[in-house]
Amino acid sequence: MDHVDLNADMGESFGPWKMGDDEALLDVITSANIACGFHAGDADVMAATMARAVERGVGIGAHPGFPDLQGFGRRKMDIPGGTLANMVRYQVAAAQGMARVAGGRVRHLKLHGAMANMASQDAEMARRAYDAALELDPDLILMVLAGTKQEEAARGLGCLWAGEIFADRAYNDDATLVDRSQPGAVIHEPDVAAERMVRMVEAGAILTESGARIGAAVDTICLHGDGTTALAIARAVRDALKDAGVTLRTFEGRR
Repeated sequence: MDHVDLNADMGESFGPWKMGDDEALLDVITSANIACGFHAGDADVMAATMARAVERGVGIGAHPGFPDLQGFGRRKMDIPGGTLANMVRYQVAAAQGMARVAGGRVRHLKLHGAMANMASQDAEMARRAYDAALELDPDLILMVLAGTKQEEAARGLGCLWAGEIFADRAYNDDATLVDRSQPGAVIHEPDVAAERMVRMVEAGAILTESGARIGAAVDTICLHGDGTTALAIARAVRDALKDAGVTLRTFEGRR
């Protein structure tokens, strides 16, 4: 593969509490997944992050999650299907409004945290969430966990989608992410993250902890913005890909 997108979750500060270094990350990435206020972020943070993304020419994505500020959206919740759809609509609509005021637009959607992990194993849940977002914009590109039920749902909807892999997370053999409670689930070493991303991009596959290789649509790489080594990992991955001859650019989506 000769090109790939770099994305990061951001806009996750809240009031006086700062999460991550969004300013610096926006100089590294090509797509930003911006929190919509349920799991993190607030109106001021969203507005400021949208404006900075527009200034830097970074693609804007809505990043909806569960209403769980204390748990940062990483705790599972049992949500009825209709309510889940309304939660996604509510958050995406807020992101669209903020982006429009900033002179940009929301071009993609990425589910956050527990919502994303649950949807990666439940195609019906993924379809409900995605369908709700597409009602607001049928041209929205769905950023899906490559090789999971999220991808299955996106393909079934016939919409634009992009396959995502993670620089800083370990993989199970079904292409889902190793639970954060397990040892080695989160990768903190920039050189390790960079080396494995070059291998995965070149292979067009997810390489799991057991050594399995899963062919995948590798359109974009996630660089989590909230970790202490997030910026170092982002820069290391960017530099390693460039050294390997891979061009960094915003994804276009596939069907």
